[in-house]
Amino acid sequence: MATITKDEIDARVAGRTVLTEFRRTIELYSDRTALRWIDDRDEWRSMTFREFGEHVARAATGLKSLGVGPGDRVVLMVRNIPQFHWLDFAVLGCGATPVSIYNSSAPDQVEYLVQHSEAKVAVVEDERFLDNFLKVRDRLPSLTDIVVLNPPAELPDRVHGPQVVTEHEPCDLDELVKAAKPEDLATIIYTSGTTGSPKGVMISHYNVVWTAESLLECLGWTREQAAGKRVVSYLPMAHVAERMVSHYLAFGSGFEVSTCPETGQLTRYLGEVRPNIVFGVPRVFEKVYAGVMAVLSADEEKLQKFNEAVAAAQPIEEKMTWGTATKEEIETYEFLDAVAFSQVRELLGLDQVELAVSGAAPIPPELITWFRTIGVPLAEIYGMSESTGPMTFAPYKVKAGSVGPAIPGTEIKLGEDGELCQRGGNIFVGYLNDPEKTAEALDDEGWLHSGDIAEIDEDGYVRIVDRKKELIITAGGKNVSPANLEAALKMIPIVGQAAAIGDNRPFVSALVVLDPEMAPAWAQSQGIEFKDLADLATKPEVREEIERGLEHAMADFSQAERVKKIHILGEEWEPDSDLLTPTSKLKRRNIHARYAKEIEEMYS
Repeated sequence: MATITKDEIDARVAGRTVLTEFRRTIELYSDRTALRWIDDRDEWRSMTFREFGEHVARAATGLKSLGVGPGDRVVLMVRNIPQFHWLDFAVLGCGATPVSIYNSSAPDQVEYLVQHSEAKVAVVEDERFLDNFLKVRDRLPSLTDIVVLNPPAELPDRVHGPQVVTEHEPCDLDELVKAAKPEDLATIIYTSGTTGSPKGVMISHYNVVWTAESLLECLGWTREQAAGKRVVSYLPMAHVAERMVSHYLAFGSGFEVSTCPETGQLTRYLGEVRPNIVFGVPRVFEKVYAGVMAVLSADEEKLQKFNEAVAAAQPIEEKMTWGTATKEEIETYEFLDAVAFSQVRELLGLDQVELAVSGAAPIPPELITWFRTIGVPLAEIYGMSESTGPMTFAPYKVKAGSVGPAIPGTEIKLGEDGELCQRGGNIFVGYLNDPEKTAEALDDEGWLHSGDIAEIDEDGYVRIVDRKKELIITAGGKNVSPANLEAALKMIPIVGQAAAIGDNRPFVSALVVLDPEMAPAWAQSQGIEFKDLADLATKPEVREEIERGLEHAMADFSQAERVKKIHILGEEWEPDSDLLTPTSKLKRRNIHARYAKEIEEMYS
């Protein structure tokens, strides 16, 4: 495929905004389903694109009645429900900028984000979220009004029920579209703040539309081909990847979006939606894998036969990926698929997936290979909020362990220290009210400095070594990638999470967390009695099993890099907690603080 340049994408998207794309979709697909959701009666409901446009137009009128206008910011604290989507567009239709914040944000975090963004209005889902605002409202001088979609019986002053964004006369959609220019801000995405205060990443309409065009080019889809594809929206909308896939790209291309407000409901949604596109953080795919293995482990013979089928199919699938498989090999794969893999995909609700993508954190290469072998076309994407989501991606020609080449229209290079840099139309405007941090991330030539150390192979495929600031430097001066070690450790079937330790230490150790599904299933198959996960972590059989897996997991690492000691934890690390970000990245400082005693014991 011919390489497209930035200038060529610029020409395609000239004058376009998030709102022009949304308006075009409504015109083309007015009677098609835009949104689906499960209501309070546990029944599926849906909304067409025409109805969606009406909701946007009513909400825009309502927000304007609260004084929202050009240059203002509106904070959204709403889960993955239909209202998020039309409210986000409604804010843009006022000439304002939506600021989505994580639903787990505590009052002090709400205070910081509202103050920093100088938000004029907040829209929250229910009383629980409202309380987080009311507790700090007297310290939020910019915040004039709050809208509650599911309000309590009594509302304080300047707090409104849903009527203000649902019962006004709709404005004219064509006039609404004129509210934004390509250079205007489409959103402000706040970083997770794991290494300091969250930074407000300013992303323009141009950034969004340009990135969407680059992604479609990468996928080889026209907008007409993309229309109607089914996706489940379940990750936090404050995360740029979810925002890009199930919101901007969805409503710019005509996807059918099913909103899932709780990640714990994902299994049901996958089974009932049968999505064509699945995006997830690595932990989502790790849990699916662990679940399959847990079920199969109940029958040792069945597990053995399945693993044998995977082993036989894996080299064939790789040849099929690169177009080198023989007719006989393809027939062998199709047989194995029919007798072993297709049933698994159907049970998982992944039998109609055309594209599965893992992002936001490193995923073990073995997991990529496993999913692709069983017929789920999983690929890894790499990016950050500052790149409007993607930086590198190979959706089809996948090299496990690599995050693919630069997305179409962009350039990449390595700095003198190996830091990955990129420039293109996807690169953000800057950090809100922080020119110093902006200058650190974005140089005078337009290169975004990712903060990640990488390697680039002869085909332009990128392999991420580690975060520049997270590299472990042992007492012997060896630079070690904790992320790569952790990914390898998580391929031990009964391990769910891992944190490598070793900065200024004589060797590398690790905290390993038992998988809450796979570990109990394995223990039961071995006849091991235990009360709970914490009790299971103390069993000598568990240590023996993990140490056997450790030997295999460390085989590709040098002696200086290998994990020498482990401490087993019988507790689950939940996303969006003190230990993990909403996308399951490790909060290393917090982990080190909580388990200081256990860490010291490994070095005593």
